[in-house]
Amino acid sequence: MRTAIYPGSFDPLTNGHLDVVERASKLFDRVLVAVAKNESKNPLFSMEERVELVRQSVGHLGNVQADSFDCLLVDYARRSSAQTIVRGLRAVSDFEFEFQLALMNRKLNERIETIFMMPKDTYTFLSSRLVKEIARLNGDVSSFVPAAVQAGLAGKLAATRV
Repeated sequence: MRTAIYPGSFDPLTNGHLDVVERASKLFDRVLVAVAKNESKNPLFSMEERVELVRQSVGHLGNVQADSFDCLLVDYARRSSAQTIVRGLRAVSDFEFEFQLALMNRKLNERIETIFMMPKDTYTFLSSRLVKEIARLNGDVSSFVPAAVQAGLAGKLAATRV
């Protein structure tokens, strides 16, 4: 079985992320959307909330699962029997950092390949950070995130405004 991991903080998952997941689901037998524990990013959503939002957003894809990890990505990939790491590239500016990660992961485990996928051009400007900022300022994020994420943002931000 060809298994790929699409790792990220997904705080929150955007339609750009979802586009990459949908594309990967056509190329692999199984795709794990793996929410990374990265407290240095000061996430809006807890890891459990992010996993649940991903789970709700990918439910229509039969070969995609939501999961989380708090170890080296290559160790998680090995434990998950994954052969490939999928990374999204929005713009050339993403490439240098992603390239360094891919080379480091290859050095740590040369049997795990990294592939880069681009979302549809309509999502290249999109980032979780921008979505959160728009939502915090009461902007409409419905065209940027899945419905479950939009509801999650509304609930989370309403609770912080009280």
